[in-house]
Amino acid sequence: MELGRFILRLVIGGLFIGHGTQKLFGWFGGPGREGTQQMVSSLRLHPPGPNALAVGLTETGGGTLLALGLATPAAASGLIGVMATAIRTVHLKNGLWGSTGGYEYNLVLIAALLALVEGGPGPLSLDHLLGLDDTDTRWALAALGTGLAASSFVVELGHRLAARQEAAAALPAHA
Repeated sequence: MELGRFILRLVIGGLFIGHGTQKLFGWFGGPGREGTQQMVSSLRLHPPGPNALAVGLTETGGGTLLALGLATPAAASGLIGVMATAIRTVHLKNGLWGSTGGYEYNLVLIAALLALVEGGPGPLSLDHLLGLDDTDTRWALAALGTGLAASSFVVELGHRLAARQEAAAALPAHA
């Protein structure tokens, strides 16, 4: 199954790299930094500039690490955090199925990331070359917990900061 894990890492990592570079540079028909910042702002994830940069860097960097099979649990944790945030802020209200804009795809990616952490990135990985591929269920649960906790923190803080900004904007201006 070493070839299967290698292909899984390349496909998922490559797709995340593509999504991240869409957000950072506008590659592959993506929105670029300005469009990503507008999207993040519309989701009330303030401050939008740093959060837009963070999501682009997390997807690009996490995808690169995953494709290389380097720091696999950390890469998976960051990517799980991004997917959990996408579910909470965009897809959850649409239900499960992707055909209605739901979170089906995000959930599949989270499951695949967990499988790669639990089973390890495989012998065709930098983690294996460095002797860092001894992962198991505990590592997978740690990656899941860390990703979900980071998502919760980012969403809660972003919404609080957005609410503060909205409240300040609603105050009458003093002449």
